[in-house]
Amino acid sequence: MLARNVGTIDRAVRIVVGLALIAGFFLNPEASLRWLYLIGIVPLATGVFGTCGLYSVLGINTCGLKKS
Repeated sequence: MLARNVGTIDRAVRIVVGLALIAGFFLNPEASLRWLYLIGIVPLATGVFGTCGLYSVLGINTCGLKKS
């Protein structure tokens, strides 16, 4: 299992942004590049699971201090 590297505030922002983009997909059916709204799946998934692949590669961790 992958270690969590996305903190609480970061997760909340990702979930809100992801849901907003996906809502745009359904609320704007006439848009010519409507499929681009589906990119909201990425921040939604990383927010829900608490793990970001890009953060892992870059060595970023927005979680709080780890308990020892």
